[in-house]
Amino acid sequence: MKERVLRNAGALVGLCAFISSAPAWAHVAGERATSESVGGLAISELLDIGLPMGAAGSLYAIGVIRLWRRSGQARAVRAGQAASFAAGLIVLVFALLSRLERLGQELFAFHMIQHELLMLVAAPLLVCGRPLAVWLWAFPRGGRQWLSRLGETRAFAAFWRAVTNPLSAWTFHAIVLWVWHAPSLFDATLVDRGIHNLQHVTFLLSALLFWFALLNARAREAQGVAILYLFTTIVHTGALGALITFAARPWYSHYLATAPKWGLTALEDQQLGGLIMWVPASMVFVGFALVMLARWIDAGPPEPVRTSRT
Repeated sequence: MKERVLRNAGALVGLCAFISSAPAWAHVAGERATSESVGGLAISELLDIGLPMGAAGSLYAIGVIRLWRRSGQARAVRAGQAASFAAGLIVLVFALLSRLERLGQELFAFHMIQHELLMLVAAPLLVCGRPLAVWLWAFPRGGRQWLSRLGETRAFAAFWRAVTNPLSAWTFHAIVLWVWHAPSLFDATLVDRGIHNLQHVTFLLSALLFWFALLNARAREAQGVAILYLFTTIVHTGALGALITFAARPWYSHYLATAPKWGLTALEDQQLGGLIMWVPASMVFVGFALVMLARWIDAGPPEPVRTSRT
């Protein structure tokens, strides 16, 4: 019961942080500021992306320190969990604040690498860091109590159960992935910074919910369902990758002008990007599925229900 309350309150903290940072992610101050840039990224872009990540990392660090002081490392947050969250943030920085962000504007293949880092590397690492309760402990005692009470409300508890239900999370993740790869929407992300940021936010959010729902499965039946969702994700993401790879013509007109600078036609660039989504991404899902399958087998069959004789 206490763990569920902490998780709901922590989820509330994360949701509030996401909502408060959304305007920064979606903000576009006219044309990009090319005169003031760091590593090829405009200062406004660094702030749009860096501030939410910095806030998440700072809250996590404060929460970890307080928990370790209170109950010790072994009882509160394991070092592996903290390292996982830190690694997830580092991957986010590399995907969104490195030259990879600019390269994704020039080649579809680089854009695919960026997306796979967000959804298949950063998201599960962040989830394995178990940040929800840790974020809660970053607040003063009064703030923690208020958030805990708010997290216990029926409305929020019902909302959290709905969005973290494996079927809901799987569906949301699948819809986000397929919709954003529609040619008109994808091309729009390459010319409008606000739409571009919205794409990345929804990719990351859907992946976080997806991995949270699957990696937090505890009951043996829930673990079996999680494995099923992983394998069905392999099917539909692989299908999208195959469609992009074997398309007869380029889907995304933006790269018609930029791909030749790299010695590739737009169609060859698209085929390379489709293969990245299809093969390496599928291998990541397969790896997670095999680990979860091994854990499910080790758990053994459920104990039979004993009935007393009368």
